[in-house]
Amino acid sequence: MATKTLFPPFLPGGEERAGVRRGPFTKARPKMARHARRSFRNDPAAPPLGYTAAMGESQAPAAGRPPQLFCGDIDIRIAGDGTWFHEGCPIGRLPLVKLFASVLRREDDDYWLVTPVEKARITVDDVPFIAVEMEAEGDGEAQSLRFRTNLDQWVSADAGHPLAFRCLPGSDEKAPYLTVRDGLEARVARSAFYPLVELCVEREFDGRPVLGVWSDGVFFPFDDAA
Repeated sequence: MATKTLFPPFLPGGEERAGVRRGPFTKARPKMARHARRSFRNDPAAPPLGYTAAMGESQAPAAGRPPQLFCGDIDIRIAGDGTWFHEGCPIGRLPLVKLFASVLRREDDDYWLVTPVEKARITVDDVPFIAVEMEAEGDGEAQSLRFRTNLDQWVSADAGHPLAFRCLPGSDEKAPYLTVRDGLEARVARSAFYPLVELCVEREFDGRPVLGVWSDGVFFPFDDAA
């Protein structure tokens, strides 16, 4: 039976040969014993895809599972417009991009793809996601703002998912950023920013008027000095 690895079936360059297992995370290495080479895709006892990244569980290996392999830097990049690249080529399959995003984690200023058995660092030009659409419900402090990312995930702006304004990389132009999860952010695209500006209201802050928006009982100022 052919050995299964997590990503080789999807990306160019992934291959399996007799005695060798190779994929975009790892260079060629000897084939493991049967009990040690199960990935969480075909291991019924393993957590579902994205569980470790989303829930922040410990990376300690379970009994009978090989220790997590540090794979260093791999040639995957997320461009400023949210496009994922592998070895310089755009990854055009949205389900594959969602698969990668489900195991994406941020540690300080570094971004990692983390599975129960492998960990590899990737390049992110700005932030991993783009908020391309916004929906608003309610008025005033009861207003709720929801944003759809380029990966079709809806996120509500609230205390746990704040909106913040800061400068774009290498520019003095400011843009709103929304926290999606665990330090991973989405930059609000113009298509969602213009409707956001229309909901802008003025509020007194430290004795001066500040412009911003309400969402789920939280006021998010457009002025980062607030």
